Amino acid sequence: ISPFRIGGAVPTVFSYFSEVLAREKRGEHLSWLCMFWMIGGIYASAMAWAIIPHYGWSFSMGSAYQFHSWRVFVIVCALPCVSSVVALTFMPESPRFLLEVGKHDEAWMILKQIHDTNMRARGQPEKVFTVTRIKTPKQIDELIEIESDTGTWYRRCFVRIRTELYGIWLTFMRCFNYPVKDNTIKLTAVWFTLSFGYYGLSVWFPDVIKHLQSDEYASRVKHFRNEEVSHFVFNFTLENQIHSNGEYINDRFIMMKFKSVTFEDSLFKNCVFQDITSLNTYFRNCTFMNTTFYNTDLEQYKFVDSKLINCTFFHIRTGCQISFDDDYSAYWIYFVNFLGTLAVLPGNIVSALLMDRIGRLTMLGGSMVLSGISCFFLWFGTSESMMIGMLCLYNGLTISAWNSLDVITVELYPTDRRATGFGFLNALCKAAAVLGNLIFGSLVGITKAIPILLASTVLVCGGLVGLRLPDTRTQVLM
Repeated sequence: ISPFRIGGAVPTVFSYFSEVLAREKRGEHLSWLCMFWMIGGIYASAMAWAIIPHYGWSFSMGSAYQFHSWRVFVIVCALPCVSSVVALTFMPESPRFLLEVGKHDEAWMILKQIHDTNMRARGQPEKVFTVTRIKTPKQIDELIEIESDTGTWYRRCFVRIRTELYGIWLTFMRCFNYPVKDNTIKLTAVWFTLSFGYYGLSVWFPDVIKHLQSDEYASRVKHFRNEEVSHFVFNFTLENQIHSNGEYINDRFIMMKFKSVTFEDSLFKNCVFQDITSLNTYFRNCTFMNTTFYNTDLEQYKFVDSKLINCTFFHIRTGCQISFDDDYSAYWIYFVNFLGTLAVLPGNIVSALLMDRIGRLTMLGGSMVLSGISCFFLWFGTSESMMIGMLCLYNGLTISAWNSLDVITVELYPTDRRATGFGFLNALCKAAAVLGNLIFGSLVGITKAIPILLASTVLVCGGLVGLRLPDTRTQVLM
């Protein structure tokens, strides 16, 4: 439900904002608007880094529900949405919409308010708003008014819904009519390629860090074979270990943490497991005889091909029990995400300052080509620091392309098709992101070369297509 609502808000925001911008500052101010997407990303990644790994904040309601810190993170991320709803109550309605519904006086007052505000900002408060006539857009099909007077209530609802849907379809199809048809096709290619390369690589990149860390972590694993331990009390932490062909007789495992521990082909007889917390811990092909489990999170799936004979379980903790205490890799992943998001800030500022000077097309094509080249050099990354540096460079270059594409899309469509065209391209963008994630995710476990080369090629091709779009820097909004 959340992305469904957000997907409807984004095209409306750009279309609404562009209606009240002067031509000479339109690119700059739309770029500043784009920067708040980045600010929201920094806020989300910073909150994730600060909140989620701290599982000491959790509390339980019974054995089946734990209010862990990730739920606190969800609440914190909802706060900006609430504030935006409050802010919307202080913003004027679109003048064009008011004209379409016949509220001419209200539209005139809002236009006058915009004029007076701009004149005060320019140091000319004495200048008077002289518009006395406004061209009224085409009204909605009169069939609705006819049916409202003659039909029953359900007939009126049916006709209104049918007419609205038909109007939406006609508006959508007009995005593929002259004179915007060619621009729609080119924009489709640019939006698809940019989203495919950017989201696919960005979502996949934390897995690269995770793979590098996992390989290093696995290289330090300790092996214990043919252990025979009896009448011993284990009350310490076991981490990154593999125990094979062991025998544990009359042993007690009390208040322990198991992290990345595997027991293979082992025997546990007359043992007690009490107050156990585990992470990535499994018992494979093991045998448990007369063993008691009390207040543990050792659920059934952690016993792989194991036999449990005369065993009892008391107060088994279910649900999300993962603990990030002293988990360096968890902090590192969130920190990398935060750095990658923060690296977008310089690119946002540069694109906002240069958007109206060097032009949208130069920034769009150049940014996509350069980001494709920087993406290619990820192939040669061999260390975490090198990969993180390349990620920051890649994100910083790509954001200029996003800002330019948003501005160009707004300016290429007339007012009566702007939100529909932007919404269609934004939906296509998300479909490309899903496709990129699926393809990259299926290949990342095999080799990192194919995803990197694919993303690099797609971005460069999309940038070359973007250079074929018309320049809208001096164009008046239609």
